Amino acid sequence: MAPREETETEAATGETPVGAPAGASPPALGVGMVGYAFMGAAHSQGWRTAGRVFDLPARPVLAAVCGRDGKAVRAAADQHGWAAAETDWRDLIARDDVHIVDICTPGDSHAEIAVAALDAGKHVLCEKPLANSVAEAEAMTAAAERARARGQVAMVGFNYRRVPAMTYARRLIAEGRLGKLRHVRVTYLQDWLVDPDFPLTWRLQREHAGSGALGDLGAHIVDLAQYLAGEPLVGVSAMTETFVRSRPLPAGASAGLSAGGGGAAERGPVTVDDSALFTGRLASGALASFEATRMAAGRKNALRIELNGERGSLAFDLERLNELSFHDHTEPAASSGFRRILVTEPEHPYLEAWWPPGHALGYEHTFVHQARDLLHAIATGTEPEPSFADGLQVQRVLAAVEESAEKNAVYTPVLPELPAPQAL
Repeated sequence: MAPREETETEAATGETPVGAPAGASPPALGVGMVGYAFMGAAHSQGWRTAGRVFDLPARPVLAAVCGRDGKAVRAAADQHGWAAAETDWRDLIARDDVHIVDICTPGDSHAEIAVAALDAGKHVLCEKPLANSVAEAEAMTAAAERARARGQVAMVGFNYRRVPAMTYARRLIAEGRLGKLRHVRVTYLQDWLVDPDFPLTWRLQREHAGSGALGDLGAHIVDLAQYLAGEPLVGVSAMTETFVRSRPLPAGASAGLSAGGGGAAERGPVTVDDSALFTGRLASGALASFEATRMAAGRKNALRIELNGERGSLAFDLERLNELSFHDHTEPAASSGFRRILVTEPEHPYLEAWWPPGHALGYEHTFVHQARDLLHAIATGTEPEPSFADGLQVQRVLAAVEESAEKNAVYTPVLPELPAPQAL
């Protein structure tokens, strides 16, 4: 994008605008975020912190946050450090001091906001899943490809890739430490919907969320499986179930993961799945199994993944996110076995900028790493990972899961890429 006049935000913060002369302090990139609830708070933490930890090619400036409720979005702006508040995402995109549009809204608005932002010359970060349908994801990917030719980038927020142990696991697999991959097993279990009187939030309505546990949790584990394996899923066989088919209408605002003042007598229909269980085949022939549910009593955020290959195995548990379990099957049987790798050394991904070895990181750090990686992609002009094309591949897997479940678990191929769709 072309250089422009210094904005009030930059004047107040002392940031140097994009296009400043060589040798100046790192240029500023203004961030505009749409949505301010759970994910908005997490993304805010990432943008606020990235430049305080890493040496960045550009410094993110929290220019404006957007939400429909003027009073609430102003309070969120004050709480999380945003300079301005907007109540219409179109106004946010139109701001001269916004160069990156960060989308943290329910899935039904992802496509419209992302395409508009890309067409307006902005870089885009969009929360997962990329969209509520394959058609929307295809249109978003096409917009990202058009924008790519203009030097813009678009990334999907699959933050669990940014857990250092996961990034390190990908490195080990790419180096051939597991040999030919044979099995991938992934589960993602939560329990916040066990209570049948938990209110009917947007995450339980297909028109807003697209799907239930499948899109909310399943998207994460599909992306992780493909990322670690380095290859796509090509077919699935699936079952889904909705165990509680109606819930009380919420009495107040809700972020989608909390009750938000439920308990109303009137109930409404749940139109998404509570649980999804499916098997799959990777392009190499390796087999995979997946389970995603928000009905596993006692499980709060239990994501586990294990990969087995001809030369060894890797296992990871999000509730122990600074650790990786590794078994080298080429070692003598008398002394071999799974060993614990504490992923806190400066040689591990992202850890060169954090604390001394043994000092653990947490969930929020994945969003700091996400911001760091996006800013580097913008500065170098490289395709970010995961790209919108990666998000589209996940969307195609989710669609195949739903199709298979509708056909009583019939094996369903993941559809190949189709001709470019018409713009939205």
